Amino acid sequence: MRSAVVLFPGSNRDHDMVKALHSVTGIKPTVVWHQDATLPDVDLIVLPGGFSYGDYLRCGAIAARSPAMLDVARKAKAGVRVLGVCNGFQILTEAGLLPGALMRNAHLRFVCKEVKLEVTNNDTDFTRAYAKGQVIRCPVAHHDGNYFADPETLARLEGDGRVAFRYAEGTNPNGSINDIAGILNEAGNVLGMMPHPENLIEALHGGFDGRGLFESVATSLAA
Repeated sequence: MRSAVVLFPGSNRDHDMVKALHSVTGIKPTVVWHQDATLPDVDLIVLPGGFSYGDYLRCGAIAARSPAMLDVARKAKAGVRVLGVCNGFQILTEAGLLPGALMRNAHLRFVCKEVKLEVTNNDTDFTRAYAKGQVIRCPVAHHDGNYFADPETLARLEGDGRVAFRYAEGTNPNGSINDIAGILNEAGNVLGMMPHPENLIEALHGGFDGRGLFESVATSLAA
C-alpha cells in the first residue's frame, strides 16, 4: 500500500503517522509539503494531527486552502482513500470533504488522555479488522474536537452508517454530538477522526488497538 502524509506548518504528529504506516505496510510513506500542488500516485493520503498555522482563524481553516488540498480533493473524488486524524479531521471539514464542524471542547480546555471508542460500523475500508460494537482504547489530544452537525446532516450520517467511531463508556472528552469520534464521506473513502490510532499500534505504546485501522485499509486495498 503506497501512502502519502501531507505536512503543514504546525503539524506535529506526522512522524508518528509515518512510523505507523511503515510499521503496518512495510513501505515508508512519502511526505508531501502542503505547498506542493500535485501529490504522488498513492493508495492512501493522510492528513496528520497538530496545530496547522497555529490554529489561527479556525482550526484547519488556513490549511484547507493549501495547494495540496486541491489535489487531495481531486484524488478523493476519484476514490483514493483519505484519512484525517485530529487536525486532519478539522482540515477535512474546513475543505468540505466531510460535513459538520469541530468546535471548542465543551469544557473549553485542552484534553490529552486515553478514551474508549466503539466501532459503530465495521463494514468500511477503515474498520474491517474490528468487530461491530467492539470497544477499543485510543489516545486523544485536542482543544477543538467537539463535533457538531445540523439535524439534517446528523440524521443522514446516522442513517447511512457513516459514523465509524463513537466515544464509548462515558469517555466523550469534548462534548461531541451523539458521542461521534469519527465519520465517513458519502462514498466511504474519506475518514475523519479526532482520536490518534497511530499512537497505539505497538507494545511500546501500551497496546495494539489502533493498528486495526491501518490493517483494515491495507487489506481493503489488497482485495
